[in-house]
Amino acid sequence: MAIDASFWVAISFVIFFGVLIYLKIPQKINEVLNKLISDIKNELDESEKLRSEAKTLLDNAQAKLDTAEKTSKDILDQVKKESENLIIETNDKFHKNAELKKNLAENKIAQMKEAAIKEIKDTSIKIAIDSVKKIITTAVDKSKLDNLFNKNLEETKAALKKINS
Repeated sequence: MAIDASFWVAISFVIFFGVLIYLKIPQKINEVLNKLISDIKNELDESEKLRSEAKTLLDNAQAKLDTAEKTSKDILDQVKKESENLIIETNDKFHKNAELKKNLAENKIAQMKEAAIKEIKDTSIKIAIDSVKKIITTAVDKSKLDNLFNKNLEETKAALKKINS
């Protein structure tokens, strides 16, 4: 049997594996790999936990956003209703004030008209009384009386024209 290089390689290979097993290297490698697997599992669990927390926070934030949008829409609707009511109320007040001013103006015009009629009546009565006084004091013939009447009539017309102007 010739001992050649491949024999020594095989012997050294067996010795190498024997030393590895004797020094418990495969168990140590297995322990290191198990530790790495455990660390990776822990990191995966931690990342899953963080993902679920992030999802919960996202859901809460979305719920708050939805609530805020609903609240803002409700506020806008309420403000819109209040502004419409305010416009209607202001419009009603305006029309009531306009109607009140119109009635006051009509009353004032009616009072001025009554005052003018009263003044015309008073002036007419005064002119008539003055005419009667003149007629009585001047008791003259019929032609003078007609002239006086026509003259007083013209004065009355002129006085009435002045009042109406």
